[in-house]
Amino acid sequence: MPLPIENLTPTQIVAELEKYIVGQEAAKKAVAVALRNRYRRQQLPESERAEITPKNILMIGPTGVGKTEIARRLAQLARAPFVKVEATKFTEVGYVGRDVDSMIRDLAATAVRLVEKEMIEEARPKAKEAAMERLIDMVEPYDPMSEDEVSPFGLIGHHVTEVQEPAVQRETREERRTRLRKEIKEGKHDELFIDVEAEEQGSPFLQVFSNQGLEEMGLDFNNSPFNKSKRVYRKAKVKDALPFLEENEARAAIDQHTLHQEGLKRAEQTGIIFLDEIDKVAMPATKGAGPDVSREGVQRDLLPVIEGSTVQTKFGPINTDHILFICAGAFHQSEPSDLIPELQGRLPIRVHLDPLTEEDFCRILREPRNALTKQYEKLLAVEGVTVTFEDSALDEIAHMAAEVNTKTEDIGARRLHTMVEKLLEELLFDAPERAPKHVTIDPGYVRKVLAPLVKNMGTSRSSL
Repeated sequence: MPLPIENLTPTQIVAELEKYIVGQEAAKKAVAVALRNRYRRQQLPESERAEITPKNILMIGPTGVGKTEIARRLAQLARAPFVKVEATKFTEVGYVGRDVDSMIRDLAATAVRLVEKEMIEEARPKAKEAAMERLIDMVEPYDPMSEDEVSPFGLIGHHVTEVQEPAVQRETREERRTRLRKEIKEGKHDELFIDVEAEEQGSPFLQVFSNQGLEEMGLDFNNSPFNKSKRVYRKAKVKDALPFLEENEARAAIDQHTLHQEGLKRAEQTGIIFLDEIDKVAMPATKGAGPDVSREGVQRDLLPVIEGSTVQTKFGPINTDHILFICAGAFHQSEPSDLIPELQGRLPIRVHLDPLTEEDFCRILREPRNALTKQYEKLLAVEGVTVTFEDSALDEIAHMAAEVNTKTEDIGARRLHTMVEKLLEELLFDAPERAPKHVTIDPGYVRKVLAPLVKNMGTSRSSL
């Protein structure tokens, strides 16, 4: 299976990111170059690829300015396994908690699921035909025109052997199956309930302590009672059973060894790990005791993983040499220089993200494909309510959000989520029953709902 490496130019990558992210041009350029370098590396002879390692990125900027969104959209664009973790979850080896290798194990699991999904789609055409044959086997006993006098519960998935049938009846069965296939495709048996065979895996997942740390490990003992799967029958309509059978047939066609090997290869060659809150494990020189005791240890544990090492996973060993690490932090109470020098050297590309302004808020409410206002318009349309936001109303929301960020903690664009949710709270509650069919949000409505809350910011705790 070839690696899905995108051949977009950096300019095209930035253009794709612009559809969802406002501003932060420096960060977009940095990740665009990183993604393009992956394509360039794959064009080199295989003997030379090992020498080309990714240039890991350190994003520096306050919360809510788009650090996580840039990394997530980049992974979607690259069709790459992506894992987001917080550095504060990790503890130094020897302390109770998650070790840094767990993020590599998470990436491997994500890659295997991604490859499995692709393999299922690839096998689906053949699985459709096999699923149809199985469905005919299940529907045939219920067919009133069937000549076989057998119980529906005893003829699911198999029939009387060919040896027991005369040649004339064999031809009748072929004709009957052809007719049933046509009727099923036409939907004539959609409401018929049949017993669908399913398999319940008996092997549980346990949380165990191992020398790699706390990890989910499946029991895989051939003769263990825990490994015995139960075959059960569930009632389902024909129209619901067909997709289920297609999925089962496609999964059955997948070789698990190949799946795991392809998943590990995908994680090694195209995996992206977004390590957030890296500033929380940066220890200023004046500290070194109490809660900070394990912070430097976490950084030292990160070194071999980011630089390149082999981590054992339940799918097999995975090499981290070519995984792209994008680290991010606000660095309010610490500086990038507070990271240990060795870790700083593993993050050679530093990008500063700018705080968002009122103008940025105006653009965020209008331009992205998944703009917050567009999301609420679609949600309320489900209830038959049409919502229209006037441009001046969006300007008013942006102004108030910027004002609240100034008076209290600046949480960036996340403040817009709070503002719009509060603005539409009553409408969202009344929409199924009492809301009008068309609502226009104008500046007056925005000031009526949000102005009292913004005004009281200095005197009392506000829900904003």
